[in-house]
Amino acid sequence: MDEKWITIKEVDLINNCPECYNTNGLELTFKQKFTETSLYKSITNQTAQAIYCKTCDTDIFPVMWTEDIERVFAYQQKAFVPKKASTKLKNKAWLLIALCSVFVISGILLAVYYTYLPVK
Repeated sequence: MDEKWITIKEVDLINNCPECYNTNGLELTFKQKFTETSLYKSITNQTAQAIYCKTCDTDIFPVMWTEDIERVFAYQQKAFVPKKASTKLKNKAWLLIALCSVFVISGILLAVYYTYLPVK
């Protein structure tokens, strides 16, 4: 099973970086989990957020956030709309479903045929 995090939204923040104090390097990223197997592709409800400073190449963890960053993060989180969770079956899954259906239907037909077979 292959799990990826796809970026849904990126926002440049104008707050001071807690590490380098630069005002134009912070970037807030919203990601959503994407799962792919040999039978299906799925977008899940799981989301993740991260703040990264492009100036000093540092991940800014929540314990390092200032009140201004927390306020902007709360606003952006309310404005963030994740993609709807969905699952798409691949051709291999549809083939498996079709084969199972054929076996079940043929089993039912054979059972009905042998049930009503005249006894000699």
